[in-house]
Amino acid sequence: MNSNHTIVVTGAAGFIGSCLTGFLGRKGMDRLILVDDFSRPDKMANLDGKPGICRVDRGRFFQWLEEETPEVDAFFHLGARTDTTSPDFGIFERLNLEYSRKVWDWCAAHGVPLVYASSAATYGNGEWGYEDREEDLTRLHPFNPYGASKHQFDLWAVSKTRSQAPPFWAGLKFFNVYGPNEYHKGRMASVIFHAHRQIRESGMVRLFRSHQPAYRDGEQLRDFIYVEDILDTCFWLMDQQPPSGIYNVGTGKARTFNELATAVFSALGTEPRIRYIDMPADIRENYQYFTEAKMEKLRAAGYSKSFTSLEQGVNLYVKQYLEWMKYY
Repeated sequence: MNSNHTIVVTGAAGFIGSCLTGFLGRKGMDRLILVDDFSRPDKMANLDGKPGICRVDRGRFFQWLEEETPEVDAFFHLGARTDTTSPDFGIFERLNLEYSRKVWDWCAAHGVPLVYASSAATYGNGEWGYEDREEDLTRLHPFNPYGASKHQFDLWAVSKTRSQAPPFWAGLKFFNVYGPNEYHKGRMASVIFHAHRQIRESGMVRLFRSHQPAYRDGEQLRDFIYVEDILDTCFWLMDQQPPSGIYNVGTGKARTFNELATAVFSALGTEPRIRYIDMPADIRENYQYFTEAKMEKLRAAGYSKSFTSLEQGVNLYVKQYLEWMKYY
């Protein structure tokens, strides 16, 4: 990709989408068509100073495409409903499944390469592991409507023939992403974000108590990935266009929530004080106690950069952004 390319970014005012918009801008790519629901004031600061030739409301985006007929060179579809606790599948079906199908069909019809966001939530409790093999997709059983909507779109995408697909496409199963520009996410913000706030308010971090005997309190394991690694992977895939398909995007190394909290305390130069609280009832039955991305497929495709360690990423996030409420 180069500075002359016109690029669509959906979810542009959200966490990852706004960071990608800034990332592309830093590479001199300012011909960006930004798509989102721009009615939320709490998200608008994410786009302050970001490049873009226009902003289009997601509700009229496809009508806008018909009217304006822009020449698009690349499409990053990051817009989605991401509340993992919501039980209303209808919202996810409309925003995550049907909308994504329209994006896919438009890219296929106009020959535009597509990178879209899937999720590690598609793996459910991980009984079939965390390998991004497309032949294993039908075995997966996501825990919640959010994960189910992402999974159904993945299944739909891999069922398409080459003539029914964009010239290149990649569905990215993001693991636990953290970093700047998630200030608006409330309960859905990363544990790092909440830990920093709790330490500044009370000197203590509250972590969920384990409700499974196989895991001690705070020893639940997740694959935490810093948002800049996500951005670099998205860009590399679009730029290099290896074989199309589903790709995991995590570090490949699961870490405990105790280690995460300790990293936040370390970044702030204070001694760890951790209190364990009961997990909310609405997520207890569908909680992932372990996630760890298998990264061989992306590596085999040619992506060779190392991923940011948890300690490095937390230190960057806390010192460069959270302490100052700065944006990427």
